[in-house]
Parts: sequence; structure tokens; C-alpha cells
Amino acid sequence: MLAPSLALLRRSAVASAARGNVATAAAARTFSAAPVEVEHGRGQWKTYGDLESYKPGKFQVKCFNKISPIGLKRFDEVSFDVRPDGSDAANAHAILLRSHKLKEEEVAHTVRAIARCGAGTNNIPVARMTELGIPVFNTPGANANAVKELVLCGMLLGSRRVVDGINHMKSLGERGEARERVEKDKALFGGREVMGKTLAVIGLGHIGASTARDASAALGMNIVGYDPGLSIESALKLPREITLVDSIQAACADADYVSLNIPYIKGEGGTHGIINGDIIDNCKSDAVFLNFARGELVDSEAMKAFLDRGDGRYVTDFPDDLCWDHKNAIVLPHLGASTEEAEDAAASMAADTIKDFLESGTIKNSVNFPETSLPEREGKSVRFTIVNENHPGLLAGITDAFAKSGLNIVQQVNHSRGPVAYNVLDIDTTNHDNVLDFKNVQEEITMLEGVLSSRIIYGEPGTGFAKNLGGDYFV
Repeated sequence: MLAPSLALLRRSAVASAARGNVATAAAARTFSAAPVEVEHGRGQWKTYGDLESYKPGKFQVKCFNKISPIGLKRFDEVSFDVRPDGSDAANAHAILLRSHKLKEEEVAHTVRAIARCGAGTNNIPVARMTELGIPVFNTPGANANAVKELVLCGMLLGSRRVVDGINHMKSLGERGEARERVEKDKALFGGREVMGKTLAVIGLGHIGASTARDASAALGMNIVGYDPGLSIESALKLPREITLVDSIQAACADADYVSLNIPYIKGEGGTHGIINGDIIDNCKSDAVFLNFARGELVDSEAMKAFLDRGDGRYVTDFPDDLCWDHKNAIVLPHLGASTEEAEDAAASMAADTIKDFLESGTIKNSVNFPETSLPEREGKSVRFTIVNENHPGLLAGITDAFAKSGLNIVQQVNHSRGPVAYNVLDIDTTNHDNVLDFKNVQEEITMLEGVLSSRIIYGEPGTGFAKNLGGDYFV
């Protein structure tokens, strides 16, 4: 997709030079009495892809997967053009998805943001999106209650051999022996109660904290927790009686149940196979492991060896090639967030996040960009947002460009996260009725070395976006 877009860009630049500074057709709000045009597409090339399906004056949102209609209703029809199937959204300004494994070639140059209706973002090439200057959002906590309920259910399933009992009754029923054998055979499926037992919660985010709280308050369990990155928000949700320890080994050593609630992180220092033989071999022989986080967190060979030699249990919400048919394992088909309520909540949160970013430049719940918010300012002003590489001196270059153009910055915020920095600036429009002042300064800033993209959030939806594509100006 890159080559055709650059070709269009170069043709548009030539056309623009031939025509001079001709105003485009994307009219927006006004500075004083003068019309403001923030879509300056170097002539007629304002879009690429399927021009027939393009709706000017609206933000186009491309959806992969089936997204909850309740969430999609958060996008008002006046400002947003939502494409539920995504097949004809060639000019998308934002992408909304669930489990679809996103490829870079599916992300058009017009895309400003990506949001996943869920917490994990392993199906999105986040590092590459960061390089391209595209924020990736998730929905932490939206499915927390649904997953927590299934964790507690899994704990009970791992305690009482309920699944085995159900299957046995079906077998007896097929032979017409259920009434005769039910009382004799129930001893085959004995179990234990959870009250007074110890639950180790590994990871105390939204799901872990909620699990710890309800297991303590409702089920009377003793809670041991481990989370090296425990936030204040999550800490406030924990039961007072919880015991916090400084390692996974310490949390699991005396636990009757172990709930995994940590993210899956690839690479050195990541969490792949973090529940390995060293951890499992030091647990109680009848411990119950509950994995409703990610299948890759658990070393399957070590877990199978544990199940083979004792009376331990493994309840997981993910496929496992070694343990799937083990008598002491219960494997569920990834049901954690599969409730109507969770899907509605996640889609609504993702939609709100996209709306806030597109309409005001606010960043919240991003996995690769810094949290950023600048209050709306009353009076005559226009908002610029700028994404750049996190290098010294770039902010000075940005502010100098405004100063040279005689444009006054009335308020601004600059935050960075790892390799990327994000700026939101409100510019005073008093005595600046000439739209070229803003077009020219946007191009100058966008083409600074290290700047990835810029937006003028002023005018009709979908306009005012520019990118620096390897030295080519894309608008």
C-alpha cells in the first residue's frame, strides 16, 4: 500500500505546484469571518483507495471482527462513518478490532489510531505502530468482572470434579442406570471446600484485584498476592487481609490455589513459560492452577509432569497440546470475556477512547503512547497535535516553527513514552484569518526530522492530518 500512496502524493505535489495555493473543498469552522480549511491535500488528492465509498466530513472507522452494536452506537452518525465489516473502509481514520491478527499492510496511511476491544494486544504489531506514530489503545478492566467470575468458577471446578461427575451421569443415563447408581458412584467424585484455603494471586491488576477481593470477602479464603508493578488504583481494591510477597515462588509455596493474571510478554525478560518447573515443583502436590490470562505463561511439559505425579489440577482457558486430555486438567475454549456484558463494555470503552483521541487529541489507555490530556480552551484557538520521535531538541524545533509564523501558543502539553513523544498545543487564532498560516506551519513542522505526523483538530471530521513518510509529505 505504501508505493501507490507515495505515487499519489508525488502527483498531487506536482499538481499543486502547477496550480499554486488553491483552496481545497474541505471547509471547516471559521477564524473570525474567514473560512478555515484544514484539509490541504496538495490539490485534489485528499484520499486514496475506494473513493466511491469515501464520505467526506466524517471520521471513517474500520472494524475487524464482530463488534458489539452497543459499543458502535457511541459513534454519532453525524461525525462518524462506521464500517462494521471493514471490507470497504479503504480510507480509515481509525481501526477497531477484537481478535483479528492485524497486519501492517492492513493499516492505511490515513489511520490515526487503533483500539482493541480487550486488554491484550498481542494480535497487533504494537512496536511497528509506534514507529509509524500510531497510538494503540486497549480496554483494561472492561472484561474484568466476566473473567473474574470464570476464575472463581474454575476454582470450584478444580475442587469438586464437577465436570467428571456430569460426564459420568450422562454415561449412566445412556445406559438407563442413573437412578440406580447415583448414590453409589458419588464417592468417585469427592472434593474439598475452598473456605479457609489459600489463594495465590499472581498479578493484581483489574482482574487479579477483583478476584482477590471476592475470594476473600465472599468465599472466606486467605489471599497471598504478588505484583511488582502494583498500581495505587489496584491496591485500593485489594482486601485488607491480603499478604503481599516479593516473588512468584513465595506466593505459590503454600498456596492451595494459584490464579495467573499477568500479561504475556515475549522475549528476554518476558513472561513466556514463567510458570515453569522451578515454580511448580515447589507447590503443594494438590495445588490447583487457574490460567485465565494467557496459555503461553505456563510450561506445558512441567505442568503435565506435575499432574502425572500428584493430585494437582490445571484449569485453563486456552488450548494445551500436552494437557488437553489429562484427567486432572480442565481446558475451556477461551470463554473468559465471552459475555454480552463484557463485549458491550469493551466495545464502548474502545469507541470512547477513539472518539476522545480523534476529537480532542486525548490519549488514555494506550499501550504505546503516554497518557495525555489538555483541557479545552474557550475563545479563538485551534488545536495541533504532533507525534515525534523522542529525541532532544525536537520540541524546540516545533515551538520555533510556530514563533517564526507569528503564531502564539496559549497552552500546551508534551509527554513521552519510550521512543515516542506526543504534543498537544492550542494556538491563538486572533489576527490570523489567513488559512495559509496554519497550512504552512503544519507542513514545516511535519517535515522536521524526527516528526512522524501532525493534526489540526479544527474543522470537519477527518481533515487536517499530515504524515512524514520518509521525507515525503502525505496529507
